[in-house]
Amino acid sequence: MSTNDSNVSRVSSKNLVETAAANGSFDTLGKALEAAELTNVLKGTGPYTVFAPTDEAFEKLPKDVLSNWLKPENKAELISVLKYHVLPGRASAADVEKLTTPKMMQGQTATVTKDGDKLRIGAATITKADITSSNGIIHAIDTVNVPTKH
Repeated sequence: MSTNDSNVSRVSSKNLVETAAANGSFDTLGKALEAAELTNVLKGTGPYTVFAPTDEAFEKLPKDVLSNWLKPENKAELISVLKYHVLPGRASAADVEKLTTPKMMQGQTATVTKDGDKLRIGAATITKADITSSNGIIHAIDTVNVPTKH
């Protein structure tokens, strides 16, 4: 092993869902993933990169948006929104910075921009990068990105 393999020892044994739950900033995301029945996907082999809206990001949404998404009849829209926060593959913040319009799991592209030392995806700023898990990486974001409707 070369000295560059030090990242291997830092990878968590927890999967993305467990890592997010243990973090304490992603309770709303966890509830949304359960309602959308996406927890098994993010517990799978992956790897995935999750741009995870914090609880504060969900609080910024207009009053009834989240409660409407959580209703069973709106599950398809909730799944679309959540998948718009997942990038197939493992992308560190340094990798994300090199992307311009990555195609998200939901099918649409998101725009990555850099403003000074702030890295943004869509309307969201990455507030904490490179939270590692066994099957991917989480980047905390401060805004829920909503894909355009077709």
